[in-house]
Amino acid sequence: MDDIVKAALRKWPNVPHCHGWLALDARGDWYMRDERIQRAGPFPGVKGSRIDHDKLKAFIERNYEADEQGRWYFQNGPQRVYVQLEAAPWVWRLMWPTDQPAVTSHTGRAARVHASWLDEAGRLFLDTDIGFGIVHSQDVLDASRAVEQGLWSPRALVFADAPARFGYALDPQPNEPVRA
Repeated sequence: MDDIVKAALRKWPNVPHCHGWLALDARGDWYMRDERIQRAGPFPGVKGSRIDHDKLKAFIERNYEADEQGRWYFQNGPQRVYVQLEAAPWVWRLMWPTDQPAVTSHTGRAARVHASWLDEAGRLFLDTDIGFGIVHSQDVLDASRAVEQGLWSPRALVFADAPARFGYALDPQPNEPVRA
């Protein structure tokens, strides 16, 4: 977390949390969802305005974390802005710099794969040392190489079961009960 964000939290510790205003799609794109967009329909059917400003995206990604209930948020100064997720809290990008794929999150964090999962829609998910996420659609061909080489053996996953199984919330709500 940025030092300026930590300082703002100390200065204003009781700022109310924000829900419904920020979303992350399955391709790692951030979306602002103002009141008009929220009224128009739920995410991801109605996405909102994609955030294209590089410095703003970098700020969000440096300050992107999860609370103890598996609700992902962006710490915007003293305000916690909870993030609606289309698929998972991480979106994985793949490269093959060696004989092993390099896996990096949409925020630029490197990850080591523990297990792979394939849902009923044919989407590939990876469980890693930093958490659970979906493979970016542009990297599925690279991921198939890891499967063909026996590096990953995807198991079946019912997508609706993923949030509970991997401990995250797709649509964080205020005052959600703590997960066991």
